[in-house]
Amino acid sequence: MNYHSALIVGAGSGLSASLARAFAKAGMKVALAARSAAKLDEFVKATGAKAFTCDAAKRDEVEKLFADLDAAQMTPDVVVYNASYRTRGPFIELDPAEVEKAIAITAFGGFLVAQAAARRMLPRANGAILFTGASASVKGYAQSAPFAMAKFALRGLAQSMARELSPQGIHVAHFVIDGGIKSARRAEPASSPDSLLDPDAIAASYLAVLNQPRSAWSHEVELRPWVEKF
Repeated sequence: MNYHSALIVGAGSGLSASLARAFAKAGMKVALAARSAAKLDEFVKATGAKAFTCDAAKRDEVEKLFADLDAAQMTPDVVVYNASYRTRGPFIELDPAEVEKAIAITAFGGFLVAQAAARRMLPRANGAILFTGASASVKGYAQSAPFAMAKFALRGLAQSMARELSPQGIHVAHFVIDGGIKSARRAEPASSPDSLLDPDAIAASYLAVLNQPRSAWSHEVELRPWVEKF
């Protein structure tokens, strides 16, 4: 694997923490970015990662994040966009400001981060940009229009980038996380083992995609528990 430095945007507990551990174990320097870097202290200590404060929906903060990474000699050759925001409710009762926020964080932030990353990767003709999607990336659920709008947009961004950037050496992949993710707050019922996605297992799939030879790159990967209906 020809990657040495990774950035995870939208970092927190759960999947981001599992990704940080997997990437660090694979020998990469890891940077974590979140709107509140203070909440990442536990993961910084556990993985040796470096935390940065960044609101991914704000252009100036994304530009500062990448400038800080450059200065710290941590310019990433792997970037994972894991940030999202969702609001739910009957369509006619949705708050337009909340809908705008969902699209800004989930989709527009993905564009800002990916653009900053690609500008640094293209001169080297090497890098990987990975997007975390959801069931809503391919299926708009009732009373969840904002999340569907945002995740559909993120998937479209990933497709367009892959077609443009893959021939230039940049591996772009989108992951459809189709199911609930196991966490301390969301435990599996004893009667149904492995019915939730294990974040460490998801991270293993991200790492497997990073290890793919360019003669057989994946662009989209669906991950779901074995009992999940789809």
